[in-house]
Amino acid sequence: MKLHKIMSGNYFYSRIKLTVLMMCTVFTLGSCSFGTSIDNLMAPPKLSVEQEQIYDTLKSAAGQNISLKYPKSGPYLSAFITEDIDGDGGNEAIVFYEKTGLTVEENTLRINVLDKFNNKWRSVCDTPAQGSEIEKVMISRLGTNNRINIIIGSSLINRSEKSITIYNYIPESGLIEKSFSSTYSFVDVTDLDSDKTNELLILRGGISGAASASASAYKLNGDGKYQEYKTDLNGSFNEFDQLVYGKINDTLKGLYIDALSGTGTIQTDIIYMDSSGLKKVFASPEECAATSRPSGCATTDIDGDGIYEIPVQRLFPGYSDKSESEQIKKTDWMYLKDGKMITKYSSYFSVTEGYAFIIPEKWRNKVTVKRDSINDETVFCKYENNTAGAELLRIFIAKDSASREDRLSAGYYFLHSRGDACYLAYPVADEKMGLTAGELALYFKFVD
Repeated sequence: MKLHKIMSGNYFYSRIKLTVLMMCTVFTLGSCSFGTSIDNLMAPPKLSVEQEQIYDTLKSAAGQNISLKYPKSGPYLSAFITEDIDGDGGNEAIVFYEKTGLTVEENTLRINVLDKFNNKWRSVCDTPAQGSEIEKVMISRLGTNNRINIIIGSSLINRSEKSITIYNYIPESGLIEKSFSSTYSFVDVTDLDSDKTNELLILRGGISGAASASASAYKLNGDGKYQEYKTDLNGSFNEFDQLVYGKINDTLKGLYIDALSGTGTIQTDIIYMDSSGLKKVFASPEECAATSRPSGCATTDIDGDGIYEIPVQRLFPGYSDKSESEQIKKTDWMYLKDGKMITKYSSYFSVTEGYAFIIPEKWRNKVTVKRDSINDETVFCKYENNTAGAELLRIFIAKDSASREDRLSAGYYFLHSRGDACYLAYPVADEKMGLTAGELALYFKFVD
């Protein structure tokens, strides 16, 4: 997520100093001249006229002892948000700030709404917010209702408890009113059922051994009532490693939920929404648990076709009687087809090095993998009669120019580079199972 923030006061200057120092380490001398005054470099960027007006109006209304607060994620990452929140065609302003000097009973996190009158900003509403940190802000219509909703996720300072609150700005009274409040682990606004209207999607963590995690989608009808569509997830997850939207068939998209299911492991649940409500793909916890794998094996669209694959790990041939530390695992990339999980590709997948090598069809069920620890290479071999046989391919990752040039001079192919690392491969000639340079490039995949 990219941050774009407007800052002020001492916090503003400290961030500017840090930015200047980072720029000097990244850019060349021509970009950061040592002949330039450091005081000039630390001068804060000039706010726009409108931003100055909003900030001055806020300080006049709330006092000088304030500090701006910034959302940590989502589409709005500034303490100043200017949007049309009442549908009148003109923008209002929402500012998040913290006020010092309040009594213990009052929450220091505040929301101020400003509106324009006779082309001048005026503070029309100031109210306490939930929690102490702003996690995420979304502004959207929901369902068939034309009401514009200000959706604010907030948390306590340790971020252990998160709450979502929906506000609506009422210009006639100059107030923002709460219309919805709930706890959440993940929240988003999306058109999950592809009906051209948005839903509020909330995931809530479960209680280990007691209650399953759950997903709820909320629509807002013409009468201003929230309609909830809910399904339990296939586990008592309370932490989510990754969440991505992707196709589950030709017409529907779903949410792929990589959840932490135990020490060092994750598993994937998938939910979607159609005209009858919110549903999950896996009918039982056992089906969901079948996707369990080590942390770092995230759901990925490995071939870029818009359909996400879930990496499920199994042993390569020849390792069933080895200790866990000696085992090398094959990764099967599973995808949804007609409501069932089907293996799309099998591969060698290195989580630490961030790449996968897809097993070619002509190799399927005929190869295994071993490590050449002396040369620091991954070796693909024929596997026949329960024995590893002739080599077919070596993959080496060069971390310096000397080792790179050494391998290239020995006939290795250059596959890709990332940062200082160069990924090189040496295919062994074989009439039936040998690979061409084009096949090497096709089967090598970076996995972020």
